[in-house]
Amino acid sequence: MQEFDTAAELQRWLHLHFPKENERHEWKEWHSLKHCISGRKGEDLVSYVSALANMEGGCMVIGVRDGTLAPTGIRDFADYTLENVVHRVLGKTLGLPSLGLHVQELRANDTGAIVWLVHVPRHAPRELVLAHDKAWQRDGDSLVELRADRRRAILAEHLAGEDWSAAIVAEAALADLDEAAIAKAREKFFEKHQREPWAAQIAQWSAQQLLDRIGLTIHGRITRACLLLLGTRESAMALLSPHPVEITWKLAAERAAEHFHPPFLLTTTEVAQMIRNPNIKLSQPNELLPVTLPRYDTNTVLLEGMHNCLAHQDYAQCGRVVVEEGVGLVRMTNLGGFFDGQPDDYASGARTPERYRNERLAKAMAEVGMIDKVGFGIHDMVLAQRRRFLPLPDYEGSSPLRTVFSVYGQEIDENYSHWLMQRADLSIEHVLWLDRVQKKRKLDAAQVAELRQAGLIEGRSPRLMISAQLAVALGQEVEYVNHKGLDAKHYKALVLDLLALGSQRRAKINAMLLPKLPASISSERSRKIYIKNLLQDMVHEDLIENVGGATNAALWRRKLRGQGASQ
Repeated sequence: MQEFDTAAELQRWLHLHFPKENERHEWKEWHSLKHCISGRKGEDLVSYVSALANMEGGCMVIGVRDGTLAPTGIRDFADYTLENVVHRVLGKTLGLPSLGLHVQELRANDTGAIVWLVHVPRHAPRELVLAHDKAWQRDGDSLVELRADRRRAILAEHLAGEDWSAAIVAEAALADLDEAAIAKAREKFFEKHQREPWAAQIAQWSAQQLLDRIGLTIHGRITRACLLLLGTRESAMALLSPHPVEITWKLAAERAAEHFHPPFLLTTTEVAQMIRNPNIKLSQPNELLPVTLPRYDTNTVLLEGMHNCLAHQDYAQCGRVVVEEGVGLVRMTNLGGFFDGQPDDYASGARTPERYRNERLAKAMAEVGMIDKVGFGIHDMVLAQRRRFLPLPDYEGSSPLRTVFSVYGQEIDENYSHWLMQRADLSIEHVLWLDRVQKKRKLDAAQVAELRQAGLIEGRSPRLMISAQLAVALGQEVEYVNHKGLDAKHYKALVLDLLALGSQRRAKINAMLLPKLPASISSERSRKIYIKNLLQDMVHEDLIENVGGATNAALWRRKLRGQGASQ
């Protein structure tokens, strides 16, 4: 048991470790465990254990007030103990790994409140965790049966040691490989290893020696990876069926599309050449002549991104890689979620991947210069876009079932690009986070706090904005004021001025205030809720009163303080 001197100290500790309820943390004010461990389906502990396990695992905090984490304590343990509750939960949750499931007890000495932390492990690969014969997941504040997309994602997960690309294709022979692709592989392999003492011998190696050394064949036997990179179109499509092994390029605006097939060592360049890549001009601050450069960096960004899609595609799902071109945007999609960590983990170049979905294919692609196999690929793509003063590439829209990689070829904000040119001192992390602010994307609390402390942003999540200090540097003063809006006291003064002319319906107040509210309150519903809350504040401040009825019939008038009269 872990003890705390006071309940307040315990509450602070809980807030630090479990700051909010989400797919990993759940709070319950259960005073009695009698019917809560295994009771009503969708509401008891075993149902929540199933829901947490079917995501990434997590923790149930039992004996705290919902919303505040104030320790109220478990008062009736029935016949449950720290020792037997684990075995009884395991008996009610089919598929739950026993390793990692444990219960931790906390106590506040001043009140005697006891809190349990039920630590729940992640499900085993391709295994659903059931409770009451159902697999559960969290949906808002309640539980629902596991959705089809999450079920598919779990059942398609990678198993340790499994490598689709390493399988031998017994029917394949050297005649099924493209000679030009073999020649290109020899050239690229020499480039990578030209400093080795044996590099001069590469030109004399037989095709079998070369491919064994690259890792595309095993003692001369051809792997699926070999057919992907070097196989002829006809042989690869026939021998790898029913897997499509295909890259589809699509330009929806022109209703144009084309399919590309192995040998991917050659044809990925053809896909990249399909993408419209005109020169664009970026005006640098304090410079007379603009910078002229292609819209996209073909080698460092487009090809690296496409090769990553090929290396990490979940070929067992029998899908294709899609390269879709839009206005100032190229989006690449492959089946299978982002593998080994999160994209931002690799942005600084500090993380090295520990595993690959297709280990043999990834190794061979690194040997012929198609991908970076030590974790610098994403880092280099981020730096390449930053040097071009364009929005950074991102993985927004990705899910456990597929990975989406977007490359931007036009500015979001010209002044923001100028600011990037001027502030070369910013860390990669700050550039990434500010890029998300420009794209109206969500940041976590720690990132927001760090940017706010640096004076780079202001506002409240999710309506963050460039700070006033930065806005001045960018010449965005007008946009900043419009986005932030006026202080609430100005809106209240406007309401009082209107009511000085006589009692008014809510529609009149809306008509006056809606056009004046800040741009940061984007939806009409949110703007009307803001006005509703503003009026309620004025009621509590004894400034106005409703002499009508419900919302639709409300009739507002000024209230004379201290007199109870109105005008």
